[in-house]
Amino acid sequence: MLALVAAPPTAELREVPDPQPGRDEALVEVKAFSLNRGETKRLATMSNGDLTGWDVAGVVRQAAVDGSGPKEGARVVGMMLRGAWAQLANVPTDWLAELPENVSFEDAATLPVAGITALETLDIGGNPLGRRVLVTGASGGVGTFAIQLAKQAGAHVTALARRQEGLRELGADEVVDSVPEGAEFDIVLDGVGGPVLGAAIGAVAANGTVISYASTVPEPVEFPTRTLFGRAPSARVVGFLVFSSVRDGAGALRRLVALTADGRLQPRIDRVASWREAQPLIQDLLDRKIAGKAVLTVD
Repeated sequence: MLALVAAPPTAELREVPDPQPGRDEALVEVKAFSLNRGETKRLATMSNGDLTGWDVAGVVRQAAVDGSGPKEGARVVGMMLRGAWAQLANVPTDWLAELPENVSFEDAATLPVAGITALETLDIGGNPLGRRVLVTGASGGVGTFAIQLAKQAGAHVTALARRQEGLRELGADEVVDSVPEGAEFDIVLDGVGGPVLGAAIGAVAANGTVISYASTVPEPVEFPTRTLFGRAPSARVVGFLVFSSVRDGAGALRRLVALTADGRLQPRIDRVASWREAQPLIQDLLDRKIAGKAVLTVD
């Protein structure tokens, strides 16, 4: 089969052996996958020829031997540790959900890493109803999902981003380019790190929660410690990594698929291209020229 493999610092199409699914893995014929900044950034440090890719949408060619998960022929979306950038992928059934016909493979491919991260980090923060939520890196894949989910749950949403177009249409009540001075937030979802995370910690409310799920800047995180324990007693800072922090990946995907099918969640796709044109999109994502998600189709 063909796969888009690591060719540091980018990726290229090559012939590789077909995957051999385990008992609890479905063999999926991949139709589309989305690019995540984390997986594109790590291409530079991978070994030449390594398989990669996390998000996958396609059709089950062979159901799992143990009887778990969707059956042969089902349209599905899933997530895996590596191997999604290929014609065939062996996806663990506990990270796999069926797709209705009205959810396209392109839309579905945006949901796993970005959608689950937004959904689960909001769950960590607690019920958003009537609460103040700050989403940093709000124009990215996670951010655009988090704005919609938080707003639909009844939160007052502040979106922090350099690229601000379209964020109010997604549900943001306020759009800013830095943490507002004097503001307090009950829930902070941070995908930037560095000084932005430091400022967000300084703006968390008493009993509030800051969830850090990514770091896109190299600077260290600094904040006056008294702004946390003195001004915001019982506030907490939580680290989130989607592959190890989520207990029910299939369940989270089913929730996201249902919201997308109902039109309540709208994936924001900046660019769709053939995987044969992957290299320019990979570079644009690394250069922060993508707002929302970039999706590659497997032809």
